[in-house]
Amino acid sequence: MKNRKPLSLRVPEPEARPGDTPDFSAMKIPEAGTVRRPDPDSPDHEIRDLAYALIRVLDNDAQAVGPWNPRLDPETLRRGLRVMMLTRAYDDRMYRAQRQGKTSFYMKCTGEEACSIAAAFALDRDDMCFPSYRQQGILIARGYPLVTMMCQVYSNECDPLKGRQLPIMYSSKKDSFFTISGNLGTQFPQAVGWAMASAYKGDDRIAASWIGDGTTAEGDFHQALNFASVYRAPVILNVVNNQWAISSFQGIAGGEETTFASRAIGYGLPGLRVDGNDFLAVYAATEWAATRARDNQGATLIELYTYRVEGHSTSDDPSRYRPSDEGKAWPLGDPIERLKKHLIALGEWSEERHEQTQKDVVDEVRAANKEAESHGTLGAGKMPSVKTMFEDVYEEMPWHIRRQRQQLGV
Repeated sequence: MKNRKPLSLRVPEPEARPGDTPDFSAMKIPEAGTVRRPDPDSPDHEIRDLAYALIRVLDNDAQAVGPWNPRLDPETLRRGLRVMMLTRAYDDRMYRAQRQGKTSFYMKCTGEEACSIAAAFALDRDDMCFPSYRQQGILIARGYPLVTMMCQVYSNECDPLKGRQLPIMYSSKKDSFFTISGNLGTQFPQAVGWAMASAYKGDDRIAASWIGDGTTAEGDFHQALNFASVYRAPVILNVVNNQWAISSFQGIAGGEETTFASRAIGYGLPGLRVDGNDFLAVYAATEWAATRARDNQGATLIELYTYRVEGHSTSDDPSRYRPSDEGKAWPLGDPIERLKKHLIALGEWSEERHEQTQKDVVDEVRAANKEAESHGTLGAGKMPSVKTMFEDVYEEMPWHIRRQRQQLGV
């Protein structure tokens, strides 16, 4: 026994810490257009290589190449670009509002806009989305009013959730946008369950859900994949691998051992690994997975490979655990800049139009914020009425709740 080597425990460490030079040299980035595109009804065991590849459409010259090119028309591309720009402008305005003390909390999706917005464009409007807290772009893509979103962030008198949710945890049944949960893992099994119910009823709507790389370490993730596989649930399960949880890098969730997309293989599901900063690639992968779900071929796990440029939230200081300029060094670039260059290369956009659009979206956000603030902000009164605390729990209010409300005098 004494001749045996002592055991050692491995604790994964990121490549760079504060003060270090960002280093992504170990990343293997295949040329755009080189990954094969099988038929959506292909058996999972025939397409396992896609879980280790990286589906890319936009090349270094901003051209759309390869079999995954969805061949979207210029107008759709322009709309996608504008929604991404509008989402970023909205994020910037709400971030400043938090810093000004007008709300308690905010989370930005800077650099990850394509992960939600391109997917929203590929899905049908009534497909049910189970988002995490960085998919505000889905609501914006579906035309949800910015003023209403801001009122929810401010928890004011016009907050549709009546101050009961943390800011940024939106919900809209009309827009098929399931309530955001702070416990992110819950979204995956709920999406699978909803999709199973849709299939059981003979409906034609599918579900899609998004979680981060850190959440894959939770039991909810694996339970969802098991049910999705066994019952062939018509659902798209997206893992947004933005390299960081709140302060731990993706290696803590096993990202250094294998890809997150490959988690699908053990459950007999197809896994796609996609350049999450490539609007066209995200659209194409979502469209492929949606076709598979609608044809009763079951679920797909998609890993969206991207980078969290900003802090985890306004409560987080990323400079304490990673180089401050790491986001600028991310090799896959900025989704807005890449789609902009593609449209310019097509002759369907220009720097002047981009500048004007940027001004337009900032003006739109500013006007919406002015209206939202008129209904109140944190500490500025105009909160939801106290009487609303008795509402929306029971279909018919029971006698003891009515009595409590009467005793309160509301």
